[in-house]
Amino acid sequence: MTEISDEQSSEGIDIKRYLQIVRRRHMHFLIPLFLGWLIVLGSTWVLPVRYKSSTLILVEQPTMPKNYVEPNVSDDLQTRLQSITQQILSRTRLLLIIDKLHLYAENRRLLTPDQKVERMRKDIDIVLVRDSHGEQITAFKINYSARNPNIAQQVTGELSNLFISENLKVRQQQSEDTTKFIGSQLETARASLAEQEAKVREFKGQHEGELPSQEASNLQILSGLQAQLQNEEDTLNTAKQQRIYLQTLTDQYRSLHATSRTPDGAPTSLSQIDQELDRLRSKLAELSSRYTDRYPEVESLKDEIAKTEKRRDALKAKGSDTAQYDPADSPQNATQLQLKGQLQANQAEIVNREKAIVELKGRVNGYQDRLNTAPVREQQLADLTRGYDQSKANYDQLLKKQNDSEMATSMEHMQQGERFSVLDPPDLPLKPDFPNRLKFCGIGLGFGLVLGLSVVGVLEFLDDRLHSEKEIKTLLPMGIISEIPDVVSPSDEQNNTKKMVLGWAMAGLVLATILAGSAFSYLHD
Repeated sequence: MTEISDEQSSEGIDIKRYLQIVRRRHMHFLIPLFLGWLIVLGSTWVLPVRYKSSTLILVEQPTMPKNYVEPNVSDDLQTRLQSITQQILSRTRLLLIIDKLHLYAENRRLLTPDQKVERMRKDIDIVLVRDSHGEQITAFKINYSARNPNIAQQVTGELSNLFISENLKVRQQQSEDTTKFIGSQLETARASLAEQEAKVREFKGQHEGELPSQEASNLQILSGLQAQLQNEEDTLNTAKQQRIYLQTLTDQYRSLHATSRTPDGAPTSLSQIDQELDRLRSKLAELSSRYTDRYPEVESLKDEIAKTEKRRDALKAKGSDTAQYDPADSPQNATQLQLKGQLQANQAEIVNREKAIVELKGRVNGYQDRLNTAPVREQQLADLTRGYDQSKANYDQLLKKQNDSEMATSMEHMQQGERFSVLDPPDLPLKPDFPNRLKFCGIGLGFGLVLGLSVVGVLEFLDDRLHSEKEIKTLLPMGIISEIPDVVSPSDEQNNTKKMVLGWAMAGLVLATILAGSAFSYLHD
């Protein structure tokens, strides 16, 4: 039973063995622990002290509602902030601050300008502050570390002023560039619109009266002309019927009142010859209105008129008209003259009516041609109007955008847009940010623990002595029948007690020293 229990204890954690190690090696553990802690804490008094100054810059939204004035600057604050940061952290900007505040003067002979710029970039820390949802940037913090707290505060103030002024400059420049771009596009659109207007105006001038908008008036005018043409034709027909009637009366009157004729039926007096000429001429006018000059009957009438005129001329030459009785001197000749006048007036009316009808037909044909070409002109005008409408819509849209952009630019110049404002001014650090001695105390304690355990482990590994009965039993090739208990003298007990008290005192002293050093470091910071 005793061997079984020993084997079980060997397989588990041997607490007695570890307690023996603690009794033997507590000084080897406490001294490295204390030394490791002391070395790390002591380094904080050697390392250069650095002070950190911070300022919180708030991102204020535009004071003007977006419903009234829409900003013409990109709303991507993170991208714009990155661009501003790159500009501020540029070599030129940082060298100006370094020369102005005489930064890194203690290393002026050792550091080149580029090295100073790199040092300063490492000393600057920019932290973004987002809303509760982590989506929108509401503020950002600027931190700067330096050995002098006043210098840290001054540099932080310079950086905050640069961020505020650069943001205003960037927003104003972007807003002005947007307005200029829209203005250039507006001028192009205005030129295009003027070109389209000129094309439409030229087209309307070339096709006056054929436009779709004039179709109703053309129809109305055409209806009036057709009605007027119908009236003229009716009046012409009436005049022709009147001419036939007058011509019939004249012929009848001549046949009833004829006095003398030659054996072949030709008139013998001048008055009769004149009446015959009037009749022939009236008939010729009627035929000429319907036929050409080469028509046989027209040519026959012309020949007969020519013969009658020769006869009248010959009769005048002989003077025979005075020797005969002339019926023209009779009262019946007045009626015949009246009919002749009416017939001449009727003939003039017919000629005028025919001219008016020809003119009206030409006008009717012209308006009919306009109506026939109206669909073609409508399509052509629609093509031109479509380009004009597109140019007009583009122009109106750009004009509205330009007005909005000009208002947005004015808002940016009045600093009513999105801007940066200092919420917490740069503070004057009273305690150094580095080194943090309390934090170094914790690091030193951890380092001391690792160092102490390492020393104990190495010593135990190198120690080949036997310190327990179990170790002796494992080396014996035979079993043990009996054991003789340890005989401890009073002096040995006193020595053991002194070692235990000394060990606990040493542990308490180390612990108290560590606690006191940590408290001092915390209060000193």
